Amino acid sequence: MNREEALQILKKNLKNKNLVNHCVAAEVVMRRLALHFGEDEEKWGLAGLLHDIDYDNTKDQPERHSLLGAEMLSEMGLPEDLVYAVKVHNECHGLPRNSLMDKALYAADPTTGLIVAGALIKPEKKLSAIDVPFLVNRMNEKSFARGANREQIRSSSELGLTLEEFLGLSLEAMQNASDQLGL
Repeated sequence: MNREEALQILKKNLKNKNLVNHCVAAEVVMRRLALHFGEDEEKWGLAGLLHDIDYDNTKDQPERHSLLGAEMLSEMGLPEDLVYAVKVHNECHGLPRNSLMDKALYAADPTTGLIVAGALIKPEKKLSAIDVPFLVNRMNEKSFARGANREQIRSSSELGLTLEEFLGLSLEAMQNASDQLGL
């Protein structure tokens, strides 16, 4: 499956434009992380893009979220390691995150929300208006971007990256896709 096919399938399954944008943000972050680690950018990008494909069907049943998505992706013939990364990005299942891709997706998912929230509080409402020190400061504010799980973001240390390095790669990826993300 190529990226355009995946995006069309995602849009058929998710009606909320902001959620589609979140998935695109996760895609670009995952691609940047794959590049950093010398991994398969296409595969990692698809994992990011499709990680919430089941959300419209599971938003009221968080215990089903990502299990249904993994099942959908498996039925589409996507690689087993990608399917597993999608399955384990939802921590409520208690499944181990074994691979670098598993760990990257888990950390990237809430990071995109933190970064978007940071951009939206600036008068410009642009990703270019924020930097890593700004994001690190916001990480310590519990009332800021409450939905962005700080523990999950800090799990980026399992990738062998400091918080600053991880936020830097993530922000760079999203800034490079700012037109696509509308920020």
